[in-house]
Amino acid sequence: MAASLAVLPESADGPVFPAGSRLTYEPGGQVELSSPPAADPAACAAGLSADQAVLRAALGAEGLRLTGTGTDPLDRERRMQATHPRYRAMERYFGRGGPWGRIMMTGTASVQVCVDAGTEHTYVDRWRLAHLLGPVLVGAFANSPLLEGRPTGWKSTRQLVWSRMDPSRTLAPPPLADPREAWTRYVLDATVLCVRRPEGLPWDAPAGLSFRDWLRGAGERGAELADLDYHRTTLFPPVRPRGHLELRMIDAQPGEGWRVPLALVSALMDDPLAAEEARVALERLGHAGSRAPRSGLWRRAAALGMADAELRRAALACFSAAERALARRDGLLRPALLEFAERYPARGRCPADDQLAALRTGAGPALEEDAPC
Repeated sequence: MAASLAVLPESADGPVFPAGSRLTYEPGGQVELSSPPAADPAACAAGLSADQAVLRAALGAEGLRLTGTGTDPLDRERRMQATHPRYRAMERYFGRGGPWGRIMMTGTASVQVCVDAGTEHTYVDRWRLAHLLGPVLVGAFANSPLLEGRPTGWKSTRQLVWSRMDPSRTLAPPPLADPREAWTRYVLDATVLCVRRPEGLPWDAPAGLSFRDWLRGAGERGAELADLDYHRTTLFPPVRPRGHLELRMIDAQPGEGWRVPLALVSALMDDPLAAEEARVALERLGHAGSRAPRSGLWRRAAALGMADAELRRAALACFSAAERALARRDGLLRPALLEFAERYPARGRCPADDQLAALRTGAGPALEEDAPC
């Protein structure tokens, strides 16, 4: 594939695609395209589709195809293909808590929708809405019912995996009044996953060292601002602030199915009327209890998808609000949203049900998709 992409201009981060997307490789062989910021969702989708076509062609030249599922559905050895010391340290760190970290690193994939964090007057509401929306995004787009060739009993096995991992870096921050305070406390209390060292040395961090402890003098050397910046890249809550809000709870989708969560999230977050309609519907679900993704509501979404009647009603309300928002502005993504809503939540289904139906007919886990990713 490198030869096929050699015609693209290079940056320090790798090849730069025609619309500006960047390509990164994940530890299990997953490929990730990250689009640049765009003025609106339609422009983002157009650019990312064009860059996805370039990547698809490069892979096709090597006899490879992209597929979009939240977990690798095949029964095969999980190999760490990344050799960077970050990933080696991460593998050992998560390995102390069971198999879940290795499964996440080598066998899962997601769609991450990034939206503006908001202004001084709106960021609290946007932060809260992003978290309220989480269970609907998990359930509506659940697309990982298989692992190691077998059904797991969960529509989003990927969310199950995340819920079993280190809570100091995978749970949502505590629901404090000010998200900035909540995030600051979260970052400081999270256990340090790795410490960058000179070439040739492992990056493993002392066991049980929080960043707060490191700042107070624990560890082999004093913590620096660069260490804090890097530490934040090793935290994986469902909604991660990075100057913007990164929604991480959505399973990878087949074909260009990523357009639908992009349309849904952006419409609900950016249209005030749609945001209020969604908030009312989502608050009816009740969000008390453990923090996401370990709360009962999030677990129901991951286990049942749109077969859960309450979640289905909330999802349909959100899709309807988003559809009306898209009708009020550039509606290029509206047809994809409507088609998905009719095919899945309106029928109590999610993409995972397609995989399970194929398995029941004897087709087995698909190596390819009818619509290439």
